[in-house]
Amino acid sequence: MAMLGLMLCLLTILTGWTTISEARIPGVYSGGGWETAHATFYGGSDASGTMGGACGYGNLYSQGYGVNTAALSTALFNNGFSCGACFELKCASDPKWCHSGSPSIFVTATNFCPPNFAQPSDNGGWCNPPRPHFDLAMPMFLKIAEYRAGIVPVSFRRVPCRKRGGIRFTINGFRYFNLVLVTNVAGAGNIVRLSVKGTRTSWMSMSRNWGQNWQSNSVLVGQALSFRVAASDRRSSTSWNIAPAHWQFGQTFTGKNFRV
Repeated sequence: MAMLGLMLCLLTILTGWTTISEARIPGVYSGGGWETAHATFYGGSDASGTMGGACGYGNLYSQGYGVNTAALSTALFNNGFSCGACFELKCASDPKWCHSGSPSIFVTATNFCPPNFAQPSDNGGWCNPPRPHFDLAMPMFLKIAEYRAGIVPVSFRRVPCRKRGGIRFTINGFRYFNLVLVTNVAGAGNIVRLSVKGTRTSWMSMSRNWGQNWQSNSVLVGQALSFRVAASDRRSSTSWNIAPAHWQFGQTFTGKNFRV
């Protein structure tokens, strides 16, 4: 009887644990291993030249990204699917230009560094394929290297994105065209799939238009909207009915973020 009671107790605990785990988004993004690349800078001392960009985030200050941003070369940008991914970088193997102690910086991918095939890859065409390259907002570059360096070798790795608040969904477009910008994503940071559900529809996959702008041609006005995002690490997060039935184009709604 004592053994039976112990087994029932363990079963109850395990069942409770299962219930708790199912109530959360399972797992935590752990990042990746160290790799090598090079880094340059752009955008001016206040990073004003980094606004906008190929990820569609617009004003990086108001979106919460600030100056901790980078434009990625073709090898890293992944046709825009890397938008929102976070990286740790250190200046490496250049004692003349690297700051002492090799301090780390943490940046979010917000833009694309296009190739320049008129220049050789090792002399001006820094973002030419297949080179992995980071064009950093100038304030971030100056945290790891001297201004006069211009370009430095770096070590980098993917890291979990740490964001305040929930995932933000900004709905633009018009009645027959919904364009949803997804920002402030924690965990892996970059979204590879987005679905939407109205109160009168089933779940519908949205197609990526550009950067982290996702589109649907369904008529969704007048319905409360739910969103389901899938990150590059295959974890997903569902935000139920975050846009009320009276939502308007141009509004932003906050949903459930990933744990870090």
